[in-house]
Amino acid sequence: MTRRLISLAAGIMPEATPAQLIECAAASDFDFGGMWVEKDSWTPATTRAIRRQAQDAGVQLLDCEVAWIMPGPPDPWLTELVHIAAELGARNLLCVSSDPDMAATTAKFQTLVSAAAGTGVRVNLEFGIFTEVKTIHMARAVLEAVEGAAKALLVDTLHWARSGGTAEDLAAIPRAWLSYCQPCDAPAQGPDVKNFDAIIDDAINRRLPLGQGGLPLAAMVDALPDHLPLAIEERSAALRDAFPDLAERARECARTSRAWLDARG
Repeated sequence: MTRRLISLAAGIMPEATPAQLIECAAASDFDFGGMWVEKDSWTPATTRAIRRQAQDAGVQLLDCEVAWIMPGPPDPWLTELVHIAAELGARNLLCVSSDPDMAATTAKFQTLVSAAAGTGVRVNLEFGIFTEVKTIHMARAVLEAVEGAAKALLVDTLHWARSGGTAEDLAAIPRAWLSYCQPCDAPAQGPDVKNFDAIIDDAINRRLPLGQGGLPLAAMVDALPDHLPLAIEERSAALRDAFPDLAERARECARTSRAWLDARG
């Protein structure tokens, strides 16, 4: 069986600078890196510097985060993110929506997908109970209404499990919609779905290494194509506390992820 391709998700090290994200991807057993792009601090000079650094380090970016759709008029920054991702050579741009108007969310997502046409970037809609696109079924409805080969549906295993998703739901996703996914493990028991603060704490502090929690990860992996890259989304206060050195944290995350994936054959 072909070895799974894995990526260092940017959320593993929220305190890292863009340059440090590249350094850590290069210093660990990941096949790709991930990039977090902050509107307030990112400039064209940043794009040029990170592109050059990634090329010099031999790091290909699997994704950039995050295009966040909000209520109100379309935000031109989100379209700019598509172009930044393209300039960096990233394969994907992660997108979530906090707009409760699904028609507006769909229209704004369509704008991003259209902007990505021909750039090599795919715009991935992520669902989760912390967003307005709460389930895989809601995400499917948006993608079914959007045109363009650059559209994709992103599955984060925590959000998939917490929103009641099943392996059958994953297996039913059109293969053409899948560009990558974000696995992690976590305690089987999730937070109160009515407690937003607990939902966020679960997502950014309580994830676990692959195979060390109670999520049905094996079923999830088996339901997805073997060639699909995995961006390891182990956002964890325990991981951050145990490995304050960013490069060591990246290496530990890659080690535990490889161990679980390789043990499955």
